[in-house]
Amino acid sequence: MHQNRLDQDSPSAYRRPPGKPKGRQPDEGGRERLRALLGDAPRRRDLLIEHLHRIQDAEGCLSASMIAALADEMRLSQAEVFEVASFYHHFDLVGDGAAPPPALTVRVCESISCAMAGGEALADALPALLGAGVRVQRVPCVGRCEQAPVAVVGRFPVGAATTDSVRAAVDGGLRECPLPDAQDLDAYLAAGGYRALAAVLAGSGAQGGAMGGAGPAMTREQVIDRLEAAGLRGLGGAGFPAARKWRAVAGEPGPRMLVVNADEGEPGTFKDRHCLETAPHRMLEGMLIAAAVVGCDDCWIYLRDEYAGVRALLERELAALRARPPVPGMRLPGIHLRRGAGAYICGEESALIESLEGKRGMPRLRPPYVAQVGLFGRPTLAHNVETLERVAAILAEPAGADGRPDGSGWAAHGRRGRRGLRFFSVSGRVRQPGVKHAPAGISLRELIDEHCGGMADGHELYGYLPGGASGGILPASLADLPLDFDTLQPYGSFIGSAAIVVLSRQDLAREAAVNLMDFFRHESCGQCTPCRAGTAKASKLLRAPDWDTGLLEELSGAMADASICGLGQAAPNPVRSVIRWFGHELGGQAAPDRARGAGDSRGPGDSGGGR
Repeated sequence: MHQNRLDQDSPSAYRRPPGKPKGRQPDEGGRERLRALLGDAPRRRDLLIEHLHRIQDAEGCLSASMIAALADEMRLSQAEVFEVASFYHHFDLVGDGAAPPPALTVRVCESISCAMAGGEALADALPALLGAGVRVQRVPCVGRCEQAPVAVVGRFPVGAATTDSVRAAVDGGLRECPLPDAQDLDAYLAAGGYRALAAVLAGSGAQGGAMGGAGPAMTREQVIDRLEAAGLRGLGGAGFPAARKWRAVAGEPGPRMLVVNADEGEPGTFKDRHCLETAPHRMLEGMLIAAAVVGCDDCWIYLRDEYAGVRALLERELAALRARPPVPGMRLPGIHLRRGAGAYICGEESALIESLEGKRGMPRLRPPYVAQVGLFGRPTLAHNVETLERVAAILAEPAGADGRPDGSGWAAHGRRGRRGLRFFSVSGRVRQPGVKHAPAGISLRELIDEHCGGMADGHELYGYLPGGASGGILPASLADLPLDFDTLQPYGSFIGSAAIVVLSRQDLAREAAVNLMDFFRHESCGQCTPCRAGTAKASKLLRAPDWDTGLLEELSGAMADASICGLGQAAPNPVRSVIRWFGHELGGQAAPDRARGAGDSRGPGDSGGGR
């Protein structure tokens, strides 16, 4: 047999002995620790991130020996395991001979709401105060913007954090997030919960008859018609009509999957956490209804890692559901709770699906869409928490003679021609920040006055972010626009996940844009050059005393037009908003036509639409 010339000419000292595998080999101690940690858990590829979490939780880091042991145990290459582990922010990789991180980490949020509330000064002061035995990290949004500034001691969140309160938590041994005081299964059933599910199962033939008081049975098509009549749209940001998505997935050949996107990481957004911390079964009922109507065999809940208390709550309530299904005789679909690992990009549905499959959270090129080729290559229905939370409420509405909602329930709410209610996450310079359940179509001014107790003392409205980091920044002069889909795009903004951050005259919009671009630079997955290089370049340009608006506009156009997913496409929105609405903050500006190609008639004030 022909022998490879390279092997023929190589010195024998560099040849691998016969039968010895390539790469670093796991030591026996690491292999034994790993097997004890994993127990009888399956070694499937889709569980890779879950297994990495087990190691990180137990040992405080991912050592090279444990990476080698896990790769060997799962029959993966060490490169595959390493590339996944190194992609996510919450994993600490430690090489041979390197010291592990301190046993305790305090994470201080540096995203916009916390930065406005003094988070940066807090992060500067804590290292000297807590000493070398505690690691202090600056981190992106932790989903508690209404409590700004926020520090997280281990997994214990400290809201309205000060140096004294953080030190007290450290000294007091507080490390775990408390279990939320939420409505449990018994309380939800007592309040009439799961009756809509019973009616759906009865109408679909999956259940012999509706449980007492559930109302008339509803066929699958009647359910979808009701959602369509109510005008339910995806409430995670894109606003795609829910009924159309259900029909599309149901029309694909099975088996089908359902994915719950509970990975809200948009700075300023915390409404999904509120929904799950108060009444998790509203979302779970909507999830089970969707699975029954669309015909999904398995449901996957992808929860952001920062929500440790919610994770423990869901584990408890899912165990209760499995032990006592809420509709007698029903067969629950498979329900799988998965833990994110600190990557904002996984809020994008195809990146989330990649992560569920145990891979790096890289967005997929589309088409095909996830409704056709989603999780494990199967048609997939993907919704965020709030969208599913709405489903049971809509189906519980009184119906007219034609079986459609009569408009007296959920759809009766709304202003300026809009229908329904939605959750708004409100933070920043208001007296009473938090999650506000308000009519669709409400304006910012009405939201502040009617639901937030007005502006905070000593503050006057200056501007606002209507859709979190990616939704742009609008001036106070536009505070009477309806906060709804399809209304803000002409102004270079969009509602997105309804993450409202309120700025006052004590703030600068240009500083907000710098903070937001730093976030996008940090969270870019790096897959495509327009986003990877564009966010880094923009972050540098925004620190100049006088912005080069022509160059920034050209860069923004390239990012918006050529990025693969919504992160890179929306990242320029805050920059364009400042140029368009807050130009008085920028000082001297470059000539409007600088660095623009011939034939490009856009001026620095043109912003384009939303995502």
